[in-house]
Amino acid sequence: MSIRIDRIVTRGGDGGRTSLGDGTRVDKTCPRIEALGAVDEANATIGVLRLHVRPPSPDAACLARVQSLLFDIGGVLCVPEPGEPDAEADNFRGGDDAVATLEDATERLRARQEPLRSFVLPAGSAGAAHAHLARTVVRRAERRVLALRREAAVSPSVLRCLNRLSDYLFVLARHLNDDGRQDVLWEPGR
Repeated sequence: MSIRIDRIVTRGGDGGRTSLGDGTRVDKTCPRIEALGAVDEANATIGVLRLHVRPPSPDAACLARVQSLLFDIGGVLCVPEPGEPDAEADNFRGGDDAVATLEDATERLRARQEPLRSFVLPAGSAGAAHAHLARTVVRRAERRVLALRREAAVSPSVLRCLNRLSDYLFVLARHLNDDGRQDVLWEPGR
């Protein structure tokens, strides 16, 4: 695929509207743009997380693939799919493979970690804190995509990818806290 961007400043959005991938003009506050923005924000937080997960770690490569996956998801979301809300047609080619890859990466890390004894606070090492932040932003993206699905068809594997990605980021945060040994645990009432 060849991409060419000739202009950054277009002035096309100055009135509060933007174009979808099919050329349709919509308000910048519509659910589809909210979902796209949340996925973009998730991608940016993963970019920051990558500062703490460097090669040759297999998770560095995984996070690089995740960023491309999130761009793919944005590409799927920016073109309205035919069909009714909650339609089961899945137009996201590669979505099921991405889900399987995320599940494998999650299990690879989880197998090294002690079972949880309490809820884990989003803290610990800088890398773990950034992984927890990325996880919460991915969860918000998932909620925005679910809100879009109330009014338009959305590929089910998009939601599965976002759900699995947040799982992966949770176990990655624990991995970055010495596989959970340095987790900061919730102490009720404290």
